[in-house]
Amino acid sequence: MASTRLLVAGIGNIFLADDAFGPEVISALREDPLPAAVEVRDFGIRGLDLAYQLLDGYDAVVFVDAAARGHRPGTLSLVDPELPDASRAAPEAHGMDPVKVLALAARLAEGPLPRIVLLACEPEHLPEDDTELVGGLSAPVCRAVAAAVPLLHTVVRQLLADPAAPLALGRPEESAEHGPAGPPGNAPASDEDHRNRPYASKEHT
Repeated sequence: MASTRLLVAGIGNIFLADDAFGPEVISALREDPLPAAVEVRDFGIRGLDLAYQLLDGYDAVVFVDAAARGHRPGTLSLVDPELPDASRAAPEAHGMDPVKVLALAARLAEGPLPRIVLLACEPEHLPEDDTELVGGLSAPVCRAVAAAVPLLHTVVRQLLADPAAPLALGRPEESAEHGPAGPPGNAPASDEDHRNRPYASKEHT
């Protein structure tokens, strides 16, 4: 029986304030590594590399990214995003807009893409454009990095056991008020369904 193939992909620009959440989580995992069977990579803003990597036969891929979803800064959300329609979404060969990366991968793929799970962090500060370079995370997002590590360990363990298994995708965790977060479990869902909200397009160049 073939073993499960799983990729954890950090996404973001380290020079755009809280957009560096994904790369910072990947860095933090060096101190608390995921199982050896899991491939962990910081893709930064290399969208073309990520698109081709998605074609490499993974069963599931976890994107770790800062994504504005209307929550308190530092809130972690675990999401099964709606994948873009490859026939409608414009693919992108340069930069790192995750929606366009998925569209490009879908056009290149000979079959379905792997399951995509998004570990999203609500940013406090994202520059208006790529010319406003701001290093360093805001305080709530910095705390969210520490909370994301044990959450990833739990999610990865579940996906390795069954890549198609439903995950606890209900109420988001507010890292600004809580300690290290785990999956919400059977916590009551919030007013908004966080499980299938579209992955908002954003530019990383």
